[in-house]
Amino acid sequence: METLARFGYVAKGFVYAAIGILALLAAFSAGGETTDTTGALNAIALQPFGQILLILIAIGLVGYVIWRGIEAIKDPENKGTDAKGIFARLGYLMSGLAYIGVSANAALLAFGSSTGDSGNSEQDWTAMVMQQPFDRWLVGLAGAVVLGIGCYRIYEAYKTKFRKELNLNELSTQQEKWLVNISRFGIAARGVVFIMIGFFVLQAAKNYDANQVKGLDGALLTLAQQSYGKILLALMALGLIAYAIYLLLQARYRRIEIN
Repeated sequence: METLARFGYVAKGFVYAAIGILALLAAFSAGGETTDTTGALNAIALQPFGQILLILIAIGLVGYVIWRGIEAIKDPENKGTDAKGIFARLGYLMSGLAYIGVSANAALLAFGSSTGDSGNSEQDWTAMVMQQPFDRWLVGLAGAVVLGIGCYRIYEAYKTKFRKELNLNELSTQQEKWLVNISRFGIAARGVVFIMIGFFVLQAAKNYDANQVKGLDGALLTLAQQSYGKILLALMALGLIAYAIYLLLQARYRRIEIN
């Protein structure tokens, strides 16, 4: 199980590296695009041995989903049952659930089936929620939660809270410093993405318009459309690549205990 969990971090890191590289190429007008996990998987499918890579990613992400479920239910890290612990464990559960879809998409692509447009899916879910009682309030609450997660990610990067999860004793002081700073950059970049997505969801709730909801690809495209957009997009792309490196660091050095 530990091996499968580590493989899961590698698979997730591979997907984020693909997203970051495609965005970086787009920033320099070198043939890339602003995309999300679905777009990254489609790009991987077009590469040599793409089918094999997608199968490995699908298997790895299943391991990631199982590990997140163990973290949420069995609590091997002793987060506890107070408000802070419950919030952390719910975060693990939501992270795992989110990657069930990504794993399924990778498997479908590996065997020649097409995947849906994730951006439209996000808008469809928002539109469905808006048809329920308390419609826009539920959407607004979801937006506030996502925005709050983004702010916490930036705080986590600033305080290097992730450092206690890693066993870096075998690294030199200089290597550890470099990898921790790269990880901080990556986590902060992902936090900014969460903040942007949360803002889009809040705008959708305010204006009662599901079409204003955007995912990762929409956040990257929004950056590209700003003044100095290419610079902003390049910085975010580098941040996502740094986040991929952080995930690989997790795969290699994370303390994983399965009770």
